[in-house]
Amino acid sequence: MVTDVTGLHEEYDGDRLPPGQRRTERFPVLSKSGTPDWNPSTWEFEAWGAVEEPPSLSFEEFTDLPSETQRQDFHCVTGWSKFDCEFTGVTFPTVADLAGVEDDATHVLFHALDGYTTDIPLADCMRREVLFAYEYDGEPLPEDHGGPLRVVTPHRYAYKGAKWVTGVEFLTDPERGYWEKRGYSDSANPWNEERYS
Repeated sequence: MVTDVTGLHEEYDGDRLPPGQRRTERFPVLSKSGTPDWNPSTWEFEAWGAVEEPPSLSFEEFTDLPSETQRQDFHCVTGWSKFDCEFTGVTFPTVADLAGVEDDATHVLFHALDGYTTDIPLADCMRREVLFAYEYDGEPLPEDHGGPLRVVTPHRYAYKGAKWVTGVEFLTDPERGYWEKRGYSDSANPWNEERYS
C-alpha cells in the first residue's frame, strides 16, 4: 500500500509546484562532496541527546522497524522538483517514540556519513511525511541518492533531508547545520521561497 502525501502543498496555500521551481522527470544527484563508503556489517543508526532510551541499530534492525511507502514530491533548493517519488522507510515519529524524546527537546540535528548536518525544529519533524527512507521506487535507495538511508522532507527544500544519515541528535537549542552555516535558510519553506537567510 502506498500513502499519497503529494497534496501537502495545500497546507501551505500553495500550488503543487512551488514558486521558482521547474518540474523534471530526472532525479539529479547533488551533494557537498562525493558518495561516502559504508560497510553493512558495521553501519549503525543512533539517536542521542535529549532522549530517554538512545537506540543503536544495525541496518537490519532499522529496516525491521514498522515502515510505510509514501508517494512524495521532492523540491531541491537549486530550482527543480520531481513529482511522485515513492520512498519506503520509517517515519520520524516512529524513531522519536523509540528514543523517548524528552520534553525539553526543541530541535533535531541530522548527522551523515560524510559529516553533513542539518537542523530542523522538532515540531516540523514530528509528522509522518518526514521519512528515514531506505527504498526508492521499490528498490534499495541508490548510494548516490543517499543510500543506505536518507531523510526526506517534502515540506522543506531537500537540503533539510540528509543523505547517508547515521543518526539524529535531539537538541534543546537550535544548531546550524552545514548549509545553514553557509547562508541557506533555517526554515527552507519551498512555498515561501525561503532559500537563503
